[in-house]
Amino acid sequence: MFQIRIHGRGGQGVVTATEMLSVAAFEEGRHAQAFPSFGSERTGAPVVAFCRIDDKDIRLREPIMEPDALIIQDPTLLHQIDVFAGLKPDGYVLLNTHHSFDALGLGDLFKGRKAERFCTLPATQLALKHIGRPIPNAPLLAGFAALSNIIKLESVVKAINKKFSGKVADGNVAAATEAYNMVKEKMKEFADA
Repeated sequence: MFQIRIHGRGGQGVVTATEMLSVAAFEEGRHAQAFPSFGSERTGAPVVAFCRIDDKDIRLREPIMEPDALIIQDPTLLHQIDVFAGLKPDGYVLLNTHHSFDALGLGDLFKGRKAERFCTLPATQLALKHIGRPIPNAPLLAGFAALSNIIKLESVVKAINKKFSGKVADGNVAAATEAYNMVKEKMKEFADA
């Protein structure tokens, strides 16, 4: 079973992200489960959502305490809560920012781990460019697909098209596709290094 925890703020599409991630897994014939956890429902409050993906039925129902992957939609949370708590030693991290982990003062946190499993992505800028709104969830899902190879870009696109329609769907697909290509390019740089 592969377990993903997404951290963000109310209004950023955190819950929608886990729902679309589970739909993408279903598109690939896998079992998935998505659910949120939040203490306050107001816009801007910290929100955590969870997604599990497996090839067999998922019976667990509790929050994910030891994720295989973290997607952090809002970098301001880095200074408020321990978003990295429980991350498995071989886990993946995708962070919504244009800064590097070192520039954010997080370089030491990842020592002894595989550098190719950590990636930053300017998902909010991609969302603004393609959708006109700062909702980074679709670009981050595609970035996660590129980083982890757990799901395919085509499945993310299908999930987007099931959730949205018209210009909103088209913009999200464009943002997701650009994000996927950006992360794949970064991963190629790691492979070439």
